[in-house]
Amino acid sequence: MLTVLIRTDTRYPVNRKAIRKAVFDTFLKHGIVSSCEVSVFIVGERKMKELSEKYYGDSDLHEVFSFPLEDSESSSENRGFVNSPDDKLRLGDIVLCWPQVVMLAGQEGIMVDEEISFLTAHAAEHLLGIHHE
Repeated sequence: MLTVLIRTDTRYPVNRKAIRKAVFDTFLKHGIVSSCEVSVFIVGERKMKELSEKYYGDSDLHEVFSFPLEDSESSSENRGFVNSPDDKLRLGDIVLCWPQVVMLAGQEGIMVDEEISFLTAHAAEHLLGIHHE
């Protein structure tokens, strides 16, 4: 069973069903059916810039980040549990910047839920080790 944990501030009226569906559909598309967990955080611009500076060394305002629990390109050392104590594979975190999602949706002329679904699916693929050009 896939678990999608969503954490957001009450001032961001995010559609939790759209986020869960985007993650579920992405994992199903790639044949992931094992018990796993993904965390999704909805943040504002200040927090997103803080994360950008800390983890990417830039001051750009990104719309989405993905932080895999394990880097698929790293060496085999320092790997997590082969069999986690609760039999749940934790894949990592997705961070969405709500003001950026709203702005992008407006620029593209689409609904905010469509944009959040697209960005969530894109980040979920990064958690699976799928990277785009």
